[in-house]
Amino acid sequence: MKLQQLRYIWEVAHHDLNVSATAQSLFTSQPGISKQIRLLEDELGVEVFARSGKHLTRVTPAGEAILKTAGEILRKVETIKQAAQEFSDEKRGSLSIATTHTQARYALPPSIETFIDKYPEVSLHMHQGTPMQISELAADGTVDFAIATEALELFSDLLMMPCYRWNRCIVVPKDHPLARVNELTLEDVASYPIVTYVFGFTGRSKLDDAFYDHGLSPKVVFTAADADVIKTYVRLGLGIGIVAKMAFDEKTDSDLVALDASHLFASSVTKIGFRRGTFLRGYMFDFIKMFAPHLSKELVEKAYLCTSKNELEALFENIELPVY
Repeated sequence: MKLQQLRYIWEVAHHDLNVSATAQSLFTSQPGISKQIRLLEDELGVEVFARSGKHLTRVTPAGEAILKTAGEILRKVETIKQAAQEFSDEKRGSLSIATTHTQARYALPPSIETFIDKYPEVSLHMHQGTPMQISELAADGTVDFAIATEALELFSDLLMMPCYRWNRCIVVPKDHPLARVNELTLEDVASYPIVTYVFGFTGRSKLDDAFYDHGLSPKVVFTAADADVIKTYVRLGLGIGIVAKMAFDEKTDSDLVALDASHLFASSVTKIGFRRGTFLRGYMFDFIKMFAPHLSKELVEKAYLCTSKNELEALFENIELPVY
Protein backbone atom coordinates (compact mmCIF):
# COMPACT_ATOMS: atom_id res chain seq x y z
CA MET A 1 0.00 0.00 0.00
CA LYS A 2 1.36 3.40 -1.02
CA LEU A 3 0.55 6.84 0.28
CA GLN A 4 0.05 7.92 -3.33
CA GLN A 5 -2.73 5.34 -3.73
CA LEU A 6 -4.55 6.71 -0.69
CA ARG A 7 -4.28 10.22 -2.09
CA TYR A 8 -5.70 9.05 -5.41
CA ILE A 9 -8.81 7.44 -3.90
CA TRP A 10 -9.32 10.45 -1.62
CA GLU A 11 -9.06 12.93 -4.49
CA VAL A 12 -11.28 10.86 -6.80
CA ALA A 13 -13.96 10.72 -4.10
CA HIS A 14 -13.73 14.51 -3.73
CA HIS A 15 -13.94 15.11 -7.48
CA ASP A 16 -17.37 13.46 -7.78
CA LEU A 17 -15.74 10.19 -8.94
CA ASN A 18 -14.42 11.95 -12.03
CA VAL A 19 -11.02 10.36 -12.68
CA SER A 20 -10.25 12.71 -15.57
CA ALA A 21 -10.81 15.82 -13.43
CA THR A 22 -8.76 14.26 -10.64
CA ALA A 23 -5.88 13.57 -13.03
CA GLN A 24 -5.91 17.19 -14.20
CA SER A 25 -5.88 18.55 -10.65
CA LEU A 26 -2.97 16.27 -9.68
CA PHE A 27 -1.07 16.82 -12.97
CA THR A 28 -0.94 13.12 -13.73
CA SER A 29 -2.58 10.70 -16.16
CA GLN A 30 -6.03 9.16 -15.94
CA PRO A 31 -4.79 5.61 -16.73
CA GLY A 32 -2.13 5.98 -14.04
CA ILE A 33 -4.72 6.83 -11.38
CA SER A 34 -7.05 4.03 -12.49
CA LYS A 35 -4.20 1.51 -12.37
CA GLN A 36 -3.13 2.54 -8.86
CA ILE A 37 -6.71 2.36 -7.56
CA ARG A 38 -7.05 -1.17 -9.00
CA LEU A 39 -3.75 -2.24 -7.43
CA LEU A 40 -4.93 -0.93 -4.05
CA GLU A 41 -8.28 -2.70 -4.35
CA ASP A 42 -6.53 -5.96 -5.30
CA GLU A 43 -4.25 -5.64 -2.28
CA LEU A 44 -7.14 -4.94 0.08
CA GLY A 45 -9.44 -7.55 -1.42
CA VAL A 46 -12.40 -5.16 -1.67
CA GLU A 47 -13.66 -2.54 -4.11
CA VAL A 48 -13.44 1.08 -3.00
CA PHE A 49 -15.61 2.21 -5.91
CA ALA A 50 -18.47 0.47 -7.71
CA ARG A 51 -18.25 0.59 -11.50
CA SER A 52 -20.40 0.51 -14.60
CA GLY A 53 -18.09 -0.32 -17.48
CA LYS A 54 -15.12 2.05 -17.19
CA HIS A 55 -17.01 4.60 -15.11
CA LEU A 56 -17.03 4.86 -11.32
CA THR A 57 -20.62 5.08 -10.09
CA ARG A 58 -20.48 5.24 -6.29
CA VAL A 59 -18.35 4.64 -3.21
CA THR A 60 -18.93 1.17 -1.76
CA PRO A 61 -19.65 0.64 1.98
CA ALA A 62 -16.11 -0.73 2.36
CA GLY A 63 -14.86 2.28 0.42
CA GLU A 64 -16.57 4.68 2.85
CA ALA A 65 -14.63 3.17 5.77
CA ILE A 66 -11.37 3.09 3.81
CA LEU A 67 -11.77 6.71 2.67
CA LYS A 68 -12.40 7.89 6.22
CA THR A 69 -9.14 6.31 7.40
CA ALA A 70 -7.29 7.47 4.28
CA GLY A 71 -8.36 11.04 5.02
CA GLU A 72 -7.04 10.76 8.58
CA ILE A 73 -3.70 9.40 7.32
CA LEU A 74 -3.34 12.16 4.72
CA ARG A 75 -4.08 14.80 7.34
CA LYS A 76 -1.43 13.28 9.62
CA VAL A 77 1.06 13.41 6.75
CA GLU A 78 0.21 17.09 6.20
CA THR A 79 0.71 17.74 9.92
CA ILE A 80 4.18 16.14 9.72
CA LYS A 81 5.05 18.36 6.74
CA GLN A 82 3.80 21.45 8.58
CA ALA A 83 5.85 20.58 11.66
CA ALA A 84 8.99 20.09 9.56
CA GLN A 85 8.44 23.32 7.62
CA GLU A 86 8.00 25.30 10.84
CA PHE A 87 11.63 24.51 11.66
CA SER A 88 13.03 24.70 8.13
CA ASP A 89 11.30 27.93 7.01
CA GLU A 90 8.96 29.45 9.58
CA LYS A 91 7.76 32.31 7.36
CA ARG A 92 6.86 30.30 4.28
CA GLY A 93 3.75 28.18 3.79
CA SER A 94 0.02 28.52 3.21
CA LEU A 95 -3.06 29.45 5.19
CA SER A 96 -6.61 28.67 4.13
CA ILE A 97 -9.75 30.07 5.71
CA ALA A 98 -13.42 29.20 5.24
CA THR A 99 -15.97 31.83 6.18
CA THR A 100 -19.13 33.64 5.11
CA HIS A 101 -19.34 36.62 2.78
CA THR A 102 -19.95 39.09 5.62
CA GLN A 103 -16.81 38.04 7.49
CA ALA A 104 -14.71 38.00 4.31
CA ARG A 105 -16.00 41.38 3.12
CA TYR A 106 -16.20 43.38 6.34
CA ALA A 107 -14.42 41.75 9.29
CA LEU A 108 -11.30 40.14 7.83
CA PRO A 109 -9.66 42.74 5.51
CA PRO A 110 -7.63 44.60 8.22
CA SER A 111 -6.28 41.31 9.61
CA ILE A 112 -5.52 39.97 6.13
CA GLU A 113 -3.66 43.16 5.20
CA THR A 114 -1.56 43.08 8.39
CA PHE A 115 -0.84 39.38 7.94
CA ILE A 116 0.31 39.74 4.32
CA ASP A 117 2.63 42.61 5.30
CA LYS A 118 4.26 40.45 7.97
CA TYR A 119 4.24 37.15 6.05
CA PRO A 120 4.54 37.97 2.32
CA GLU A 121 5.67 34.43 1.49
CA VAL A 122 2.65 32.73 3.04
CA SER A 123 -0.06 32.15 0.43
CA LEU A 124 -3.59 32.89 1.65
CA HIS A 125 -6.68 31.12 0.38
CA MET A 126 -10.22 32.24 1.20
CA HIS A 127 -13.22 29.93 0.80
CA GLN A 128 -16.72 31.40 1.15
CA GLY A 129 -19.78 29.30 1.81
CA THR A 130 -22.71 28.38 3.99
CA PRO A 131 -22.11 27.35 7.61
CA MET A 132 -22.56 23.71 6.56
CA GLN A 133 -19.96 24.06 3.80
CA ILE A 134 -17.57 25.88 6.15
CA SER A 135 -17.80 23.13 8.77
CA GLU A 136 -17.20 20.41 6.17
CA LEU A 137 -14.18 22.21 4.69
CA ALA A 138 -12.61 22.53 8.14
CA ALA A 139 -13.52 19.03 9.30
CA ASP A 140 -12.01 17.29 6.26
CA GLY A 141 -8.83 19.38 6.35
CA THR A 142 -9.44 21.40 3.20
CA VAL A 143 -8.99 24.62 5.21
CA ASP A 144 -7.00 25.47 8.33
CA PHE A 145 -9.51 27.80 9.98
CA ALA A 146 -13.28 28.17 10.05
CA ILE A 147 -14.77 31.56 10.97
CA ALA A 148 -18.49 31.58 11.63
CA THR A 149 -21.35 32.98 13.68
CA GLU A 150 -24.38 30.83 12.88
CA ALA A 151 -25.05 27.10 13.14
CA LEU A 152 -22.16 26.45 15.53
CA GLU A 153 -23.67 23.07 16.37
CA LEU A 154 -22.26 21.98 13.01
CA PHE A 155 -18.75 22.57 14.34
CA SER A 156 -18.65 19.88 17.04
CA ASP A 157 -15.46 18.39 15.56
CA LEU A 158 -13.71 21.75 15.71
CA LEU A 159 -12.22 23.77 18.53
CA MET A 160 -14.13 27.08 18.29
CA MET A 161 -12.93 30.20 20.15
CA PRO A 162 -14.86 33.50 20.54
CA CYS A 163 -13.51 36.51 18.62
CA TYR A 164 -15.96 39.40 18.97
CA ARG A 165 -19.58 40.39 19.53
CA TRP A 166 -21.63 42.27 16.97
CA ASN A 167 -25.16 43.44 16.41
CA ARG A 168 -27.43 44.72 13.70
CA CYS A 169 -28.76 47.90 12.22
CA ILE A 170 -31.90 48.72 10.24
CA VAL A 171 -31.06 50.17 6.82
CA VAL A 172 -33.59 52.44 5.10
CA PRO A 173 -33.61 55.16 2.42
CA LYS A 174 -33.18 58.68 3.83
CA ASP A 175 -36.82 59.61 3.18
CA HIS A 176 -38.26 56.49 4.86
CA PRO A 177 -40.70 57.08 7.80
CA LEU A 178 -38.49 54.99 10.14
CA ALA A 179 -35.62 57.43 9.60
CA ARG A 180 -37.58 59.95 11.70
CA VAL A 181 -38.27 57.58 14.63
CA ASN A 182 -36.19 58.39 17.74
CA GLU A 183 -36.01 54.87 19.15
CA LEU A 184 -37.14 51.89 17.11
CA THR A 185 -39.32 49.13 18.50
CA LEU A 186 -39.73 45.62 17.11
CA GLU A 187 -43.32 46.53 16.30
CA ASP A 188 -42.03 49.40 14.13
CA VAL A 189 -39.71 47.05 12.28
CA ALA A 190 -42.32 44.30 11.87
CA SER A 191 -44.78 46.75 10.28
CA TYR A 192 -42.68 46.97 7.10
CA PRO A 193 -41.54 44.36 4.55
CA ILE A 194 -38.07 43.11 5.51
CA VAL A 195 -35.00 42.31 3.43
CA THR A 196 -32.39 40.36 5.40
CA TYR A 197 -30.06 37.37 5.58
CA VAL A 198 -30.92 33.83 4.53
CA PHE A 199 -31.67 31.66 7.56
CA GLY A 200 -28.43 30.10 8.82
CA PHE A 201 -26.31 33.10 7.83
CA THR A 202 -24.85 35.98 9.82
CA GLY A 203 -26.87 35.93 13.02
CA ARG A 204 -30.24 35.38 11.36
CA SER A 205 -31.44 33.07 14.19
CA LYS A 206 -31.11 35.88 16.79
CA LEU A 207 -33.32 38.06 14.61
CA ASP A 208 -35.98 35.36 14.27
CA ASP A 209 -35.89 34.64 18.02
CA ALA A 210 -36.49 38.31 18.89
CA PHE A 211 -39.64 38.55 16.77
CA TYR A 212 -40.91 35.18 18.01
CA ASP A 213 -40.42 36.16 21.67
CA HIS A 214 -42.58 39.26 21.12
CA GLY A 215 -45.31 37.35 19.29
CA LEU A 216 -44.56 39.11 16.01
CA SER A 217 -44.59 37.63 12.52
CA PRO A 218 -42.46 39.87 10.30
CA LYS A 219 -42.96 39.83 6.56
CA VAL A 220 -39.60 38.81 5.13
CA VAL A 221 -39.95 39.49 1.40
CA PHE A 222 -36.37 38.86 0.25
CA THR A 223 -33.32 37.07 1.68
CA ALA A 224 -29.68 36.96 0.62
CA ALA A 225 -26.34 35.81 2.01
CA ASP A 226 -24.65 39.07 1.05
CA ALA A 227 -25.23 42.40 2.86
CA ASP A 228 -24.39 44.34 -0.32
CA VAL A 229 -27.21 42.52 -2.13
CA ILE A 230 -29.59 43.30 0.74
CA LYS A 231 -28.73 47.01 0.55
CA THR A 232 -29.25 46.98 -3.21
CA TYR A 233 -32.83 45.78 -2.81
CA VAL A 234 -33.47 48.27 -0.01
CA ARG A 235 -32.51 50.98 -2.53
CA LEU A 236 -35.03 49.49 -4.96
CA GLY A 237 -37.76 49.93 -2.35
CA LEU A 238 -38.39 46.24 -1.75
CA GLY A 239 -38.34 46.70 2.04
CA ILE A 240 -36.25 47.77 5.02
CA GLY A 241 -32.93 46.00 5.47
CA ILE A 242 -31.59 44.26 8.56
CA VAL A 243 -27.82 43.75 8.29
CA ALA A 244 -24.75 43.44 10.48
CA LYS A 245 -23.77 46.92 11.74
CA MET A 246 -20.25 46.38 10.35
CA ALA A 247 -21.77 46.02 6.86
CA PHE A 248 -22.87 49.67 6.73
CA ASP A 249 -20.36 52.20 5.40
CA GLU A 250 -21.28 55.87 5.76
CA LYS A 251 -19.33 56.80 2.63
CA THR A 252 -20.41 54.10 0.17
CA ASP A 253 -23.91 53.89 1.66
CA SER A 254 -24.45 57.66 1.93
CA ASP A 255 -27.88 57.37 0.24
CA LEU A 256 -29.11 55.16 3.11
CA VAL A 257 -29.58 55.63 6.84
CA ALA A 258 -28.47 53.06 9.44
CA LEU A 259 -30.70 52.89 12.53
CA ASP A 260 -29.26 51.24 15.62
CA ALA A 261 -31.00 47.97 16.49
CA SER A 262 -28.73 46.70 19.26
CA HIS A 263 -31.56 47.20 21.80
CA LEU A 264 -33.88 45.03 19.71
CA PHE A 265 -31.77 41.95 19.09
CA ALA A 266 -29.38 39.90 21.22
CA SER A 267 -25.76 40.28 20.13
CA SER A 268 -24.07 37.48 18.18
CA VAL A 269 -20.58 36.07 18.70
CA THR A 270 -18.27 35.28 15.81
CA LYS A 271 -15.83 32.43 16.47
CA ILE A 272 -12.69 31.10 14.86
CA GLY A 273 -11.84 27.42 15.00
CA PHE A 274 -9.66 24.63 13.74
CA ARG A 275 -9.77 20.84 13.64
CA ARG A 276 -8.46 19.09 16.73
CA GLY A 277 -5.07 17.58 15.99
CA THR A 278 -4.06 20.40 13.64
CA PHE A 279 -0.45 21.49 13.95
CA LEU A 280 -0.57 25.27 14.30
CA ARG A 281 2.43 26.99 12.82
CA GLY A 282 3.77 30.24 14.25
CA TYR A 283 2.11 32.39 11.60
CA MET A 284 -1.21 30.66 12.30
CA PHE A 285 -1.07 31.73 15.94
CA ASP A 286 -0.21 35.24 14.70
CA PHE A 287 -3.20 35.33 12.37
CA ILE A 288 -5.58 34.34 15.18
CA LYS A 289 -4.20 37.12 17.37
CA MET A 290 -4.44 39.67 14.54
CA PHE A 291 -8.11 38.81 14.08
CA ALA A 292 -8.90 38.51 17.80
CA PRO A 293 -6.22 40.25 19.94
CA HIS A 294 -7.32 38.53 23.16
CA LEU A 295 -6.56 35.10 21.65
CA SER A 296 -2.88 34.94 22.52
CA LYS A 297 -0.77 31.89 21.72
CA GLU A 298 -0.87 30.90 25.41
CA LEU A 299 -4.68 31.10 25.52
CA VAL A 300 -5.08 29.15 22.28
CA GLU A 301 -2.76 26.45 23.62
CA LYS A 302 -4.88 26.24 26.78
CA ALA A 303 -8.01 25.91 24.63
CA TYR A 304 -6.27 23.15 22.67
CA LEU A 305 -5.94 21.14 25.89
CA CYS A 306 -9.63 21.43 26.82
CA THR A 307 -11.36 18.07 26.59
CA SER A 308 -15.01 19.17 26.77
CA LYS A 309 -17.27 21.97 25.58
CA ASN A 310 -17.97 23.03 29.18
CA GLU A 311 -14.25 23.26 29.92
CA LEU A 312 -13.71 25.38 26.81
CA GLU A 313 -16.59 27.72 27.67
CA ALA A 314 -15.24 28.12 31.23
CA LEU A 315 -11.87 29.18 29.81
CA PHE A 316 -13.43 32.14 27.98
CA GLU A 317 -16.33 33.08 30.28
CA ASN A 318 -14.51 35.99 31.98
CA ILE A 319 -13.00 37.43 28.81
CA GLU A 320 -14.66 40.62 27.60
CA LEU A 321 -14.99 40.42 23.85
CA PRO A 322 -14.65 43.46 21.57
CA VAL A 323 -17.98 44.73 20.23
CA TYR A 324 -18.52 45.83 16.61
